[in-house]
Amino acid sequence: MHTDAAHIGQTDPGLAMADEIEVVRALFWAFAERDVEGVLAHVHDDVVFSPVTSDYAGRTEPYVGHDGIREYFRDVAAVWDELRLTPTEFRQVGHTVLVTGKVSARSPARLIAGSTGWIWRVSDGKISYGRVYPSAAEAVAALEAIDSPGIGSDPA
Repeated sequence: MHTDAAHIGQTDPGLAMADEIEVVRALFWAFAERDVEGVLAHVHDDVVFSPVTSDYAGRTEPYVGHDGIREYFRDVAAVWDELRLTPTEFRQVGHTVLVTGKVSARSPARLIAGSTGWIWRVSDGKISYGRVYPSAAEAVAALEAIDSPGIGSDPA
């Protein structure tokens, strides 16, 4: 299970970063290493995270807080024999970062390969919200909805 680090960059997740895109890159780097503590270093204590894996793990609610992120890592290990993320494009709008790329995942019950997208909200140098979309197009549409006048700032 890993992320294609060649597409993430060589960001050291231990560096203090003000740039939202760099915070998100550091999160992907830590996830690629399956470094739970590294991920936790880049998310707020009350982070809310809604990944596609939760559907396969039988969850109906997002993962919340540091305990939720730890549970997410356990679910990833339980659900997937292999999970490979390849983030390729990063776009920032305000404090929101859209990432699009590819996912490939394998378990005894399913095989997934295709585009995917993530929306991350960063505040005070840490991620406060994240959502994974089943396709890059859905993530782009969600960001466009956030960026449109009259639309609230909650991408969920």
